[in-house]
Amino acid sequence: MPSKNAIQKWLNKGLNLIFYLCVLLLIGELLQLFVVTSFKIPSDSMEPALLAGDRILVDKCSGGARLFNITKALKREETDIYRMPGWRRFQREDVLVFNFPYPGRWDSIGFDVMKYYVKRCIAIPGDTLEIRNAHYRVRGVEGVIGHEDGQNQLQQLMENGEAKRMRMVTRSYPKNPELGWSIAEFGPLYIPRKGDCIAMNRSHAVLYKNLIEWEQKKKLRMRKDSVWLGDSLINSYRFRENYYFVSGDKIINSRDSRYWGLLPEPFIVGRVWRVWKSTDPLTDETRWNRIGKKVK
Repeated sequence: MPSKNAIQKWLNKGLNLIFYLCVLLLIGELLQLFVVTSFKIPSDSMEPALLAGDRILVDKCSGGARLFNITKALKREETDIYRMPGWRRFQREDVLVFNFPYPGRWDSIGFDVMKYYVKRCIAIPGDTLEIRNAHYRVRGVEGVIGHEDGQNQLQQLMENGEAKRMRMVTRSYPKNPELGWSIAEFGPLYIPRKGDCIAMNRSHAVLYKNLIEWEQKKKLRMRKDSVWLGDSLINSYRFRENYYFVSGDKIINSRDSRYWGLLPEPFIVGRVWRVWKSTDPLTDETRWNRIGKKVK
């Protein structure tokens, strides 16, 4: 029969083991909350950079991890989102994971903590974006932006009439007949930067209505040639947040900023870093060649 000292010794070892396991679990939770987290890619809208079945690591730290009331968010209640300091801004060509900003209605921005998208950043705050012949252009920026092969493919579909035969939805944000924009001919659109002040005319009211209503929690209305925010007549507006334009690489199969508009910075979880696991959804086989692959 074990002595009392032996039992006490094993009990202490057991308690120490439990303590260290709790510490490891706590460290893991803190790392996932503030440093890096994992997501699974469900669709092919980011091919070839990301494949359906990829599991990705998302860097939350460099751009600053977010803090918000998770209980309120799960209840779909309004909650403030704070971003901790990071050491780099989100940049063009970053692949971003974010909360989809239109989970309920297409004319109203909302925060759904359970609904995530992954897209490539095409334009950043302060950019002026155009789409010509299905290709992205940012004023003052040379070279190709986004996945060129996908843009070439869409251009060809539009030019040969195949897009119409496929019944592809080509009408784009902000779905205003006066502008006549499409997913292949779009803009110019200025991407607002925090602190920017713009004149409030009819055109800007159409382009930025959803953003302003989300920031102010008030309705924006046009009365003849005047713009009203709630009960106040406004001649200008100063933005409170940064915004981004994002796109899928496989753009013929991507519902992105061309369709629903600009992405508020508080909705961004972080940038995609690497693929840590990949499984073919059709065969359940592991794609060993993708493990550890850096996402560009």
